[in-house]
Amino acid sequence: MNEEKIIKELIEETRPYLNADGGDIEFIKYEDNYVYIKLFGACINCGYQDYTINDGILEMIQEKIPNVKGIINVEI
Repeated sequence: MNEEKIIKELIEETRPYLNADGGDIEFIKYEDNYVYIKLFGACINCGYQDYTINDGILEMIQEKIPNVKGIINVEI
């Protein structure tokens, strides 16, 4: 299974938790060992945004794909 597919599946696993708090997440791309995402809804202004991204989603992804260097939240 390729890395991008694994990342997409892991992000989908987090979606129900974000939805429960009024937020959402979208996978944008995986490039140069960085995962690009976009947060929506309540996640945009949440004070726990960095925690969710770095201590939640990133750690979960790095367990499966250790060479992922980080997650970039794309603010469009």
